[in-house]
Amino acid sequence: MRVLVLILAVMLLGIPGAAAKPSVSDIRIGQHPDKTRLVLELSEAPNYRVFLLPNPYRVVIDLPELDWSVPESNLPVGAGAINALRFGLFAPGTSRVVLDLKQPVLVKSVFVLPPKDGRRHRFVVDVEPVSVAAFNAAPEERLGASSDKPLRTTQTAAAKVQPKTSGDRRPTVVIDPGHGGVDPGATGVSGLLEKNIALDYAKELRRQLEATGRFRVVMTRDRDVFLKLRDRIKVAHQANGDLFVSLHANIHNSRKIKGFSVYTLSEKSSDVEARNLAAKENKADIIAGFDLSEQTEVVRDILIDLAQRESKNQGNQFAADVVDEVGQVANLLGNPHRYAGFAVLKSPTIPSVLVEIGYLSNRAEEKRLRDESYRKKLMSALSRSISNYFQQNQTFNRY
Repeated sequence: MRVLVLILAVMLLGIPGAAAKPSVSDIRIGQHPDKTRLVLELSEAPNYRVFLLPNPYRVVIDLPELDWSVPESNLPVGAGAINALRFGLFAPGTSRVVLDLKQPVLVKSVFVLPPKDGRRHRFVVDVEPVSVAAFNAAPEERLGASSDKPLRTTQTAAAKVQPKTSGDRRPTVVIDPGHGGVDPGATGVSGLLEKNIALDYAKELRRQLEATGRFRVVMTRDRDVFLKLRDRIKVAHQANGDLFVSLHANIHNSRKIKGFSVYTLSEKSSDVEARNLAAKENKADIIAGFDLSEQTEVVRDILIDLAQRESKNQGNQFAADVVDEVGQVANLLGNPHRYAGFAVLKSPTIPSVLVEIGYLSNRAEEKRLRDESYRKKLMSALSRSISNYFQQNQTFNRY
């Protein structure tokens, strides 16, 4: 038996892709008189690409897909020109580090040091603070750097949608777990990340819907990977979705606030909190290091087509039933059906809702959201709402 295990281990080592991903064991930020330095300790020397973005000012670092083994308690706080750091899977094969900056910077140097004195490979990025004028006038070589060997990246992490089989008359439900990868979303009182809780609830909803045999279910993401807002909409359209449900969790300055809520699209938010929440969620692409100064023609077309009212009306119908069903098993936020300008709700043809399952800033509710039995109960109510919606819609009353 022991010999067999050794043989299997040797065989796995020879299989392409079986080797472990490079790992990050330490991240450090240091302030120096003439620069701010970021250091990542890695198990091997990486290929890389570094570039700067303005409005807001950020340093974006793309690396091969990495195993982030640094405990959250060991993550550095901002120093020098760096205000904050986030990292995660950006797309299959690519990890991304984003440095939020206090002011404009230029790239001073980027290099990799070999292992020495017990240290592993050290990937070093030095940036120096500059004025806005100096940033705008900087030559291209001061705005980024890359390794000699190109970094292979995937342009999008959007799920590959399998075409609907001929004769499949089931309605298609698109489930969108909010945030992911380099964009963690909100952080709970105990450190629980919104991206993780959203994915857990999305998988449970998928399980329950598929168990009925009456729905075709498509997930925009099924692992911890970043997905651009417009790609979430794109997945829904490629899937010929009939209903789009985006799952999120909320936070509030007051830790007393708790409760479930559901949002449908409106350019005029139902209250100040809804407007602020939509503005925060719509910044996801900026958080992940995108330059959004120019929107694509597809996105412009989507924004123009918002005048189409039918999908919004159907979304409102579905949201009302969600409130009725969930209200029987969970606490509801005051005025639980709300309206806001969330980017992921802006499909002109697919009825869409954004669900806030609860508040991670409320200690009791965060604990409840972690509970598997509560997750099943809450998603069961949402699953019933989905069934009710399609039973009431004659177009899909055929299963």
